[in-house]
Amino acid sequence: MIKFHPRPEQLSQFAEGTLSAVESIMVSAHCDMCERCQNRVAAETERLAEDVLDTHKAEHHYEFDSMLAGITQLPAADSIQASNVDRVQAIELDGKKFPLPRTLQRLADKTGNWSSLVGRLWQAPVDLGNQGVANFIYMEKGGSVPEHTHRGTEFTLVINGEFSDGLNAYDSGDFIFMDGEKTHAPRSDAPEGCLVFSIVDQPLHFTSGLARLLNPFSHLFFR
Repeated sequence: MIKFHPRPEQLSQFAEGTLSAVESIMVSAHCDMCERCQNRVAAETERLAEDVLDTHKAEHHYEFDSMLAGITQLPAADSIQASNVDRVQAIELDGKKFPLPRTLQRLADKTGNWSSLVGRLWQAPVDLGNQGVANFIYMEKGGSVPEHTHRGTEFTLVINGEFSDGLNAYDSGDFIFMDGEKTHAPRSDAPEGCLVFSIVDQPLHFTSGLARLLNPFSHLFFR
């Protein structure tokens, strides 16, 4: 069950098209998995559309009526687009296939090869240009990321499975935001492990034990 969602103002800004590119990717992918947030974005989009239409009606009453009449006479859209939307794409690792939310399917051709990291972790980088550092990260059962905080911000969406980090327990579809005010240590003990999609704008900062020795190389840990 999804427990963690974008803030209401993020959903409103997403509907308005004023959210940053990085946040828009994460909010859109979450909405692909969350009916509640889908409905909120749809309601906000409808409200915004009504406001725009009311404004245009008042300013260009006759032109609007003519345009609307033309639109209603257009033939129905064919099924080509729908068939593309319904096509399910997955990401694969070691024989396991994980279906991706629609938004992340569009990044499939920008995803690099999997590489193994310490702690039973696997990482596949996603090229977002200059929008941030993005990765699919898979934690095997017992896999963990050393305790760390963030010099910048981190957005994470749980794609499949469960993990906990000492602050909360997360399940598929959960939308997670972290910054320098919080310290956490993600770990998955789920039998199927856990796949997440994560975007960070600054390297992690490890905070405990020997992991602190990794800080000079943290830009390589999730690159």
